[in-house]
Amino acid sequence: MRGAAFRAVAVAVALGVALVVALPVDARDGGGAPTTAPPPCTYGDVVVAGDLHDDHATVMLDTTFRLTSDAAPRDLVPVSAAGFDSTHLVRAVVIDDLRALRLAAEAAGHALAVQSAYRSFDYQRQVHAGWVAALGEERARRVSARPGHSEHQLGTAVDLRDALGPAPWDLDDWAATPAGAWTAAHAHHFGFVMSYPAGSEHVTCYDYEPWHYRWLGRALAERVHESGLPLRGWLHARGPAEPAP
Repeated sequence: MRGAAFRAVAVAVALGVALVVALPVDARDGGGAPTTAPPPCTYGDVVVAGDLHDDHATVMLDTTFRLTSDAAPRDLVPVSAAGFDSTHLVRAVVIDDLRALRLAAEAAGHALAVQSAYRSFDYQRQVHAGWVAALGEERARRVSARPGHSEHQLGTAVDLRDALGPAPWDLDDWAATPAGAWTAAHAHHFGFVMSYPAGSEHVTCYDYEPWHYRWLGRALAERVHESGLPLRGWLHARGPAEPAP
């Protein structure tokens, strides 16, 4: 959800989003890209299998699959460790690439800031309840993940913005700004992919969010980017057959 709709709702946090479960592989082409469509966007509360830490890059969280209420990373550190002026938390494993992303953006003339990062189950509940109160349940589910369904609970997702600009959802399209466009073009080189790209709402199950990036590690992020597929589509077909790089 973008622009005026965001400005109309006074929720001072980034939107919650779909997450990850590792599903069986259906098919791939010779280059390793998935060749089957993901399941439809239905709503459920299936707890994902896998380890929150070791499988962070391949666990799929979406409108059906979720983490448990007590699932929490053990190694959260503030993003200030990557040079950001913020107390938001991410997993320690993300810090080196997050720092490299920040420095590369600055070298290109773009100062990035972290708008949101790790969110506990309880915090997701508060956020989603705010959107439901403002928009109603049906519309809120398109712009905010229900508790446990948000990638932010993994500790490897961040919402980014221009350090000198407004919250990214206060713009018509953050990816059309210089900082947002640079991030969209280069984030995968540092292990981050945009989870909810434009025009893919039927696959991602959520509205376009040009500010929401999930860290997968550089090798896997490059593969997802090269496939041209949304992350949910990639993860559905890729499944748990091969370990994340």
